[in-house]
Amino acid sequence: MREIFTGLPWWVKWIAVPLIALMVFWGLITSIVGVVVYLLFKLLIFVALVGGLIYIVRKFMSNSSSKGDW
Repeated sequence: MREIFTGLPWWVKWIAVPLIALMVFWGLITSIVGVVVYLLFKLLIFVALVGGLIYIVRKFMSNSSSKGDW
């Protein structure tokens, strides 16, 4: 692999090749980033809902136990 880039200017190795790779794989990169963001958003919603449920249940249990209704 090093033999291919030997003798080429630095800007070909460090600018042109990465830009070509980005152009070729841009759709793949954006779809992977989109899936990761989607999963993180779903995880955030899940954590918020479970946290809210735990908060409501604890609040209800503390109120009902102090009243002695059970």
